[in-house]
Amino acid sequence: MEAGNGGSGEEGNDDSRKRQYHRHSSEQVQQLEAFFKEHPHPDEDQRVQLSNELGLDPKQIKFWFQNKRTQKKAHNERTDNNSLRAENERIRCENMAMREALKNIICPSCRDPILQDQDLLKLRNENIRLRQQATHAYLHERTANFVSNRNMGKSPAIANQGTDNFPYTAGMNNDGFESLDGEQIPRSSEHCLSGMQDMDRAMIIETATSAMDELVELLRVEDPLWIVSSADGRCTLHRDSYDKLFPKPNHFKSSSARIESSKQSGEVSMPATRLVESFLDPNQWRDMFPCVVTKAKTIQVLDDGISFNGSLHLMYEKMHILSPLVAPREFFVIRYCRRISTNTWAIVDVSYDFFRQFQDVAPSRSWKLPSGCMIQDRANGKSFVTWVEHVQVDDKSLTHRLYRDLVCGSHAYGAKRWIATLQRMCERATFSLGPTNTPPHELEGVIHSPEGRRNLMKLSQKMVKNFCRVLNMSDRLDFPHLSELYNSGVRVSLRKGDGVGQPEGLIVSSATSLWLPFSIPHLFDFFTDEKKRAQWDILAGGNPVNAIARISTGTNSGNCISIIQPFVPKENSMLMLQESSIESLGQGASIIYAPLELPAISSVINGDDIMKICILPSGYVISGDGRADSKASSGSLLTVAFQMLVCSDTVSKQLNMESVATVHTLISSTVQKIKQALHCPDLD
Repeated sequence: MEAGNGGSGEEGNDDSRKRQYHRHSSEQVQQLEAFFKEHPHPDEDQRVQLSNELGLDPKQIKFWFQNKRTQKKAHNERTDNNSLRAENERIRCENMAMREALKNIICPSCRDPILQDQDLLKLRNENIRLRQQATHAYLHERTANFVSNRNMGKSPAIANQGTDNFPYTAGMNNDGFESLDGEQIPRSSEHCLSGMQDMDRAMIIETATSAMDELVELLRVEDPLWIVSSADGRCTLHRDSYDKLFPKPNHFKSSSARIESSKQSGEVSMPATRLVESFLDPNQWRDMFPCVVTKAKTIQVLDDGISFNGSLHLMYEKMHILSPLVAPREFFVIRYCRRISTNTWAIVDVSYDFFRQFQDVAPSRSWKLPSGCMIQDRANGKSFVTWVEHVQVDDKSLTHRLYRDLVCGSHAYGAKRWIATLQRMCERATFSLGPTNTPPHELEGVIHSPEGRRNLMKLSQKMVKNFCRVLNMSDRLDFPHLSELYNSGVRVSLRKGDGVGQPEGLIVSSATSLWLPFSIPHLFDFFTDEKKRAQWDILAGGNPVNAIARISTGTNSGNCISIIQPFVPKENSMLMLQESSIESLGQGASIIYAPLELPAISSVINGDDIMKICILPSGYVISGDGRADSKASSGSLLTVAFQMLVCSDTVSKQLNMESVATVHTLISSTVQKIKQALHCPDLD
């Protein structure tokens, strides 16, 4: 018991020691609170002074002040929260009272209840829906034959044929291909487009003006907006500087989207006014850039301007690389022209949201930020052009691996390519008038008159345009079940020729692209060397050829139009018309040719209508591979394209398969011959 009592006593002593609290007396608390009002954060000396006066430990003083500050802070927060809750409740009650009052409000004019917000929203949505339906129906009818080749609507010509195998038979133009040069949408119309134009005109003008101001600023300012690459000397926009000066949201939200920007200048042999006129006319615009623009159409002319100054057009354009392995780019843009000074013009293109609702199900993967050019007249028949190209795209997944570096590196559609093509086509136009001094590589041969020379150049231009359109095959693969063909990289398409600018019957087109470890000039010299033609031209049958006439289209000896005579037995009447072209900036080259009968060539030289001549071109397109930074692996991309006429109006699956097999064999054999002639037969 004693032990037990003793144990209980020890436990009681421990508990008493644990529960000893040092409570301050009321006098101590009063003095501490009085001091707290004056000095809520006492320093060390003040705490020692208080401890001496109150008989407390300095740590006790320190902790008391800490606790006091915490209590005061919590008290203030509770007071603020209570005040905010009361204010919130008051506002909520006022809001409810106002809503109840609005439900019973009466219009003083008609004494009827006023429409509620929900009713107004429904009416607005219904109005927008009806307007969109009406506008879409009108534009669908008016633009089905020229906006795109995605079969948005069938023309009567297609409907009567009863087949979808010939996409080129709708809206044929004089060249025998799908035309974008049909009837233009009138500026004054009672249809919905005019009403929509009236509503959107102010916004379109504001967008065009803002885009023009941005373009002029981009052309005027060098540093810090533009940076020059040390690798290839290309000018690209400095993104941070641009975003600070022209902030705007990204059009595409996907992580794969990218922005391409570039600037290039150059002198072209054409007056400024002629350039401006060509750029504002969709047909001349397409002819000026046949290797870049495959389709162009003015959808609406909002303002003709005065001598082109202030011209405002709504346009559609489709751009492509001359390869079936790369998807085209489509743009609906506002094109605006402004005369900056007496001899200086600026033309800007900018994408506009208005057109997006009229595209097919597949959304556009291209969006043009303010881009364009400034044209300065040099008063000597020449102009100085500065070009800016600035787009946002999301097409990497649609680009074949061969062309990834070229396309994604901003080389394919960059400003340098536009300037190079413009220089080349202006030079060609100048030579079409006849050179002042006949170049040493000119060979008049069978051409004896300036009229015959110009007529032959027109026929050759028609041939080049037809060839460029044929290569737009990325969305026209008529044989998806022939997987072995597509594994080999060959694209095949069928169309029906109607005899207008092309032969009648079934036409099979086939094209492929490959990489070669040679420069563009090296390959161009190889294909234009008459002595080496027998090494690759299957149509020549291994026999030598001879140029019986040659017309210069540029200062470079390779830029010319030739009439070639193959020494093929029993084919003495068959000639070949060929145009070869290489750009001065090294952006690309082409060799395009077509077989023609001797009577057809003679009629053209004698001045007959070239539209009566049926032509079926084939050829080669050479471009860089976009790897200029790595000299060791740089080379060129070669596209080979052939067309073959099947002399029959009967369309059957068996005939289609035989034709495809024939042209596939032809193009495969040609590619192998080219590799052997260039001493790289094992190149994949």
